[in-house]
Amino acid sequence: MSNLNLGLIGNSRTSALVDMNARICWWCYPYFDSDPLCCSLLQGEHQRQDIESERAYGFVDLLFEGSRLVSQSYERNSAILVSNFHDDAGNGIEVTDFAPRFHLHGRMFSPSMLVRIVRRTAGRPRVALRVRPAVDYGRKAAEVRGGAHHITYAGSSQSMRLTTDASVSAITDERSFFLQDTVTLLLGPDETVNGSPREVGRSFYEQTLAYWHRWVRNLAIPFEWQEVVIRSAITLKMNAFDDTGAIIAAVTTSIPEAPHSGRNWDYRYCWLRDAYFVVNALNRLGATDTMERYLEYILNVIADTRDAPLQPVYGIRREAALEEWVAPGLAGYRGMGPVRVGNLAYNQIQNDVFGAAVMASTHAFFDSRLERPAGHQMFNDLERLGEEAVRNYNVPDAGIWELRGARRVHTFSTIMCWAACDRLAAIARRLELHERAAVWKGHARRIHEEVCTHSWNPELNSFVSTFGGERLDASLLLMAEFQFLQPDDPRFIGTVAAVEKHLLRGDFLLRYDEEDDFGLPETAFLVCTLWWILALSQMGQKERARELFEKVLARRNHLGLLSEDVASDTGEMWGNFPQTYSMVGLIQCASRLSISWDKAY
Repeated sequence: MSNLNLGLIGNSRTSALVDMNARICWWCYPYFDSDPLCCSLLQGEHQRQDIESERAYGFVDLLFEGSRLVSQSYERNSAILVSNFHDDAGNGIEVTDFAPRFHLHGRMFSPSMLVRIVRRTAGRPRVALRVRPAVDYGRKAAEVRGGAHHITYAGSSQSMRLTTDASVSAITDERSFFLQDTVTLLLGPDETVNGSPREVGRSFYEQTLAYWHRWVRNLAIPFEWQEVVIRSAITLKMNAFDDTGAIIAAVTTSIPEAPHSGRNWDYRYCWLRDAYFVVNALNRLGATDTMERYLEYILNVIADTRDAPLQPVYGIRREAALEEWVAPGLAGYRGMGPVRVGNLAYNQIQNDVFGAAVMASTHAFFDSRLERPAGHQMFNDLERLGEEAVRNYNVPDAGIWELRGARRVHTFSTIMCWAACDRLAAIARRLELHERAAVWKGHARRIHEEVCTHSWNPELNSFVSTFGGERLDASLLLMAEFQFLQPDDPRFIGTVAAVEKHLLRGDFLLRYDEEDDFGLPETAFLVCTLWWILALSQMGQKERARELFEKVLARRNHLGLLSEDVASDTGEMWGNFPQTYSMVGLIQCASRLSISWDKAY
């Protein structure tokens, strides 16, 4: 049965998921949002039952008869995944999977390529290599064309070449052979590889490992939970698209938020709100390069939308239209379809986007380390977003949770509009534009007053989700994080208590507890629990926050990764994977709750 005990490999251009059988079960090629060559994760159980037959396709794996997984882990401080297998006869193999990423000729070398190195570790293992890509979202197997030392797998729009030092006929025929030493598989562009696969694979491995070690060494990590922060940061880095600076929400589509819920969405795109949280988390760790690339993306998006409203989500190449359709060739995760491609959230009104874009850019005006610090020109671009925030802060929208059936004036959206104005005032002061600072401060003050008037519910002793409403949602927990209220403000303390009372299920929080287009939510949204932990920490309840944080950490898979949702009763993960929101929350909580370095020893 499919599960989310998966490892992510990637290089900020392409990424793949590897299961505990060392099967590459999800790989969109050549980019994050492309047709998945490996799609067995979403093929459903009836298709997976035939995975040993010639009819199955949509994966890359190997057969090592009678073996069992001994260990699966990342090479320390890297995105290189290593799986070890032994059989009862004492034979053993090691499978190393990664996507190359390192500096070459003065630029970043990160091709749309995966490298798999299979090495004998004990005895005389006999293995078979199976490479069975799919095309057209699982509709059919790729066309196979063999060469002397390579195999090309052709699709309707892209071809992928496997270059290898293994026997080509052994791969095409899937015949078992004795593994004498190592075999290397280079899966990527349909181009000639310069050099022997063994030497290319070894060189790529060494240089990629060195790259990740250097990148991690430059992170400003907390004293406690260092491995949690490092793994989360590497995961976020892999989800940032080097080519444009876009940051995807997750590498998958349509893993349901809850069993048979129909809440199946494509997350392989860039939500401005999610990207803000990623940039903010990495900035706090000192990884400013992601922010600099994202700023290029967001400024180009702003330029693209001169005569159009700012959307909540765009494609990784700044595509505005993300038309949604169902892939008929894929049954879905555990058969729980539909599998959607595209996301209609692109045409929703979500007024928090103005604040998300401004807040993601604010750091660039204050960080002297940046190669190109932001200045007056960028401020002028951001002011246009501020003007939109002022015009739309009290206009009904779909809200942070992207409700498809109703529009209301959402408190979170209004607070984010306030944040846009508040940050613009701070930027103007930094640039010594005192008149503009006064203007934006005035807008922020007015919006703040309206939230406090229309979103406060004295009967609940809490702010509520919508103007004049009676329900709560977990985004209210961010009021202190965004500096809308101080953590010791009685209204914030009351709001945190009310959210806990209404939304807590076991040890985890729901996003909200009212019916939406798909009924009542069934699973807890992991980042909401992490926001709750942050709020408790800010209020001085650090011991309780630490206990709750450990419970969230216990829900990670064996490689330290989290999805979007968790079932409160079983602890099983659901939703798209790995979810950037969740990994950001791990970084935030670890950084906030850790003891300081000067008190550590």
